[in-house]
Amino acid sequence: MIEWVWQRMRALDVLDGLVVAADDPEIVRVVEGFGGLAVMTLADHASGTERVAEVAERPEYREFDWIVNLQGDEPFLPVGAAETAITLVKTGWDIGTAAVPVTTADEWEDPSTVKVVVDDAGGALYFSRAPIPHDRVGSAQFGEAGQAMPLRHVGIYSFRRAALRRATALPAHPLERREGLEQLRWLSAGLRIGVGVVEGGGPGIDTEADLARAEEILRGREGST
Repeated sequence: MIEWVWQRMRALDVLDGLVVAADDPEIVRVVEGFGGLAVMTLADHASGTERVAEVAERPEYREFDWIVNLQGDEPFLPVGAAETAITLVKTGWDIGTAAVPVTTADEWEDPSTVKVVVDDAGGALYFSRAPIPHDRVGSAQFGEAGQAMPLRHVGIYSFRRAALRRATALPAHPLERREGLEQLRWLSAGLRIGVGVVEGGGPGIDTEADLARAEEILRGREGST
């Protein structure tokens, strides 16, 4: 799966460079085995963002003004998500990310699906594992016309270099600890997160069931080629 994701990311024209940041030598070995670039990081990082920040501060990467964190648990990243996230930081947001419309009530209610609510300018108001926005009346059907569109957050972040440094220097926030979502730390500190809505993609991998489903999807795609 790692090689498949690597080749898919390499096809994105908006990236000037691609490197896998890992704390496991086996991952580095696999990546280098198919001709990819990987670097070992410290093993005590609390998040992938901290791991990316470590690599971004290395001399060979300090020339890059924008850093994109393509998370390994999003192998089916929607086409256009990376370009959208990068465009957001280039146009003034501290951090850029993406979301896709939630299509089923089960997905909306699943705590492993991270939801995001945005303001009229496209900025993130809140991220949650709960089904947000909440229907106060409780009578509306999922997807009913006139309701705010539920959005699933896609695991990609684009940072201005200064924003990445600030984001990884911040202490953990109570909202982050409660939801298990590091982006709430950034929002609470006033960092502006732009959210671009894109279409397509596939499931993220947060559970063993998600992994099994992803492997099944990949087997199906390999069988159709």
